[in-house]
Amino acid sequence: MATPSQTSQGSERLELASVVAVVTGGSRGIGFAIASALVSSGARVVITGRDAQQLQDARKQLEQSRSGAVHAVAADVGRPDEAARAIDAVAEKFGGLDVLVNNAGVGKFANVAEMTIEQWQQTMDTNLSGVFYCCRAAIPHLKRRGRGWIINISSLAGSNPFTGGAAYCASKAGLNVFSEALMQEVRHDNIRVSCIAPGSVGTGFAGRGSSGEADWKIAPQDVAELVLDLVTFPSRSLPSRIELRPSRPKKA
Repeated sequence: MATPSQTSQGSERLELASVVAVVTGGSRGIGFAIASALVSSGARVVITGRDAQQLQDARKQLEQSRSGAVHAVAADVGRPDEAARAIDAVAEKFGGLDVLVNNAGVGKFANVAEMTIEQWQQTMDTNLSGVFYCCRAAIPHLKRRGRGWIINISSLAGSNPFTGGAAYCASKAGLNVFSEALMQEVRHDNIRVSCIAPGSVGTGFAGRGSSGEADWKIAPQDVAELVLDLVTFPSRSLPSRIELRPSRPKKA
């Protein structure tokens, strides 16, 4: 069980070396960076993803860090049975769960008239319903721990809609309000919920540019640093919503 360090009343912090975490969509991009940061800090981490080969390649890379332990579970979190199976596998593998990072996401960008029903459904199933499925499965495990974190990776697109992004923006807007409602539901169970909304991240997400192509973009590691900061944040306070922007974006 994750143990807190304590310096003064209300300032308990989780010790990363005793944390069990699951990072959905952890085989690449932001999710991989978050998993890497957690493992390097000594946490035991389960990553999920739909591409089994990519997932195993990521696991091998993460295992190069000897600080923590890594396990991989192939799962599509947009399917409720697979999401529940992945969360239960975490608790079975490592004896419990302390941190859930809902990072898995897809981006289907098209004007509404040209978007297929399948593209709309996949976006909503992964970006919004998948978070619900994972949270629903994880909360009983977190309650048994007596504390924990749910960290949802959203996007500034959830509050800044743009042409061609109706599905993606709607899914992230939904995730934002879902996170706030969930935060109020479970805060008295000592489970903290936070939503991180990054702007442009240099990952090549959804084929929009190559990874690392622009120095002005947020690095995946920057988001990972925020996750580490949240997990070790004093227990008396809750940063429930964080917006992360490039310091010096490209001028229009």
